[in-house]
Amino acid sequence: MVQDPILIWGAGAIGGAVGAHLMRAGHPVVFCDVAADHVAAIADPARGLVIEGPVAQLRATAPAATPAAVQGVFRRVFLCVKTHDTEAACRQLLPHLAPDGYVLSLQNGLCERVIAQICGAQRTLGAFVNFGADWLEPGRILYGNRGAVVVGELDGTTTPRVQALHALLRDTFEPDAVLTPNIWGYLWGKLAYSSLLYAQGLAEKGIADTLARTELLPLVRALCGEVIAVARAEGVTPLGFNGFAPDAFGPGGTEEAARRSMRAMEAFNRPNAKTHSGVWRDLWVRRRATPADAQIGAVPPIGRTHGLACPTLERLIAMIHECERGTRPMSDDNLTELMR
Repeated sequence: MVQDPILIWGAGAIGGAVGAHLMRAGHPVVFCDVAADHVAAIADPARGLVIEGPVAQLRATAPAATPAAVQGVFRRVFLCVKTHDTEAACRQLLPHLAPDGYVLSLQNGLCERVIAQICGAQRTLGAFVNFGADWLEPGRILYGNRGAVVVGELDGTTTPRVQALHALLRDTFEPDAVLTPNIWGYLWGKLAYSSLLYAQGLAEKGIADTLARTELLPLVRALCGEVIAVARAEGVTPLGFNGFAPDAFGPGGTEEAARRSMRAMEAFNRPNAKTHSGVWRDLWVRRRATPADAQIGAVPPIGRTHGLACPTLERLIAMIHECERGTRPMSDDNLTELMR
């Protein structure tokens, strides 16, 4: 029986890794990406999309197109673009989304809010991912480490479509994938954790080595605490994953509990082939703007609606922009300055 192909919109680190595994399991996939050379590599039978690294090694050749050249209508669209590209991507993919279809956000941040506004809440599914992957060059992606993969309906219900999606990801990509009634808890938890990845982006040391800097505990507590306080004001209970324990950093969290979580996060990241955050790669390898404003930058405005300030987070974002402009160099001392 012919299966409906899945449209992967954004064939970079996340979309490429997931899409290649779907293909290996026999599921038809169509890739879409803005990088024409990457698209050409994926569609070339002599090259294809190569996934490498300690987790998996595979090669997949599939139909691929740039956004303007995509054809057809799809019931399942996996959106894997950078956070700040979400709105534009949704408007481009909307003509290709079936009336009874859905868009699954395999992204960081609160992208589901944007998708729901453009595509409709009933055609939006949420996901949280924490596996490590990097786009290396056209047709090559590093799958550096496994991590949490969670899916859920935005309203917390358990529907046949989200059950089918969960089974699909569990059977093809991540055996420990989770189906949750609280996808917003995971998304806000990842936002808090992402603040630490943005902080690492300022530094020379990798994720594990940055988390090992015990003198940075006050900074870690401040960053995570600001995000978690805003989440709770929104009525969301942030959830933990891969060593990150939100309760250790929220109101009532103790210094010792935060220290334990830092050690657990370091232990999770220490063996990973992906040593530095995607933010660090954006700044110092690919030399391009980060999605800071659209991702962690979404938190302070929400906080202000509840009378909550996020001064540490706002200073971090300002320092990221200085790095983007070339007025601040990469340095581990940036974190000491931020903590002050």
